[in-house]
Amino acid sequence: MALTNPYQSYQQNSVNTASPGELTLMLYNGCLKFIHLAKKGIEDQNIEMKNTNMLKAQKIVQELMVTLNMDQAISEQLLPLYDYINRRLIDANIKNDITILEEVEGFITEFRDTWKQVIQMNRQKQFTEAGRV
Repeated sequence: MALTNPYQSYQQNSVNTASPGELTLMLYNGCLKFIHLAKKGIEDQNIEMKNTNMLKAQKIVQELMVTLNMDQAISEQLLPLYDYINRRLIDANIKNDITILEEVEGFITEFRDTWKQVIQMNRQKQFTEAGRV
């Protein structure tokens, strides 16, 4: 019987039991993590580290793009922003440009913080409605 890493088991369970909103929050947090690691790769002149983490950040942004519910009006506004972010990540990777990464980091941080507020407001609304039942 193979022993599993408890941290990996915890991570897997977190993903498996997360709501769609929590999964989106995890994607934003993962993207920020990979942007930070890509910046470190640039600073350390570690091209492999930079490229690997830049590609991971791009894949997350692409996942955010393909999972948008285009029936929602906000999705029509988010899609071009995600596309812009994806193109900026490509530029940053080609040019080894930390300034571009910081711009992208600002966007993703704003999205993440807003999304976190939406989740908290929905939880509060559910709690309030549950109290009325």
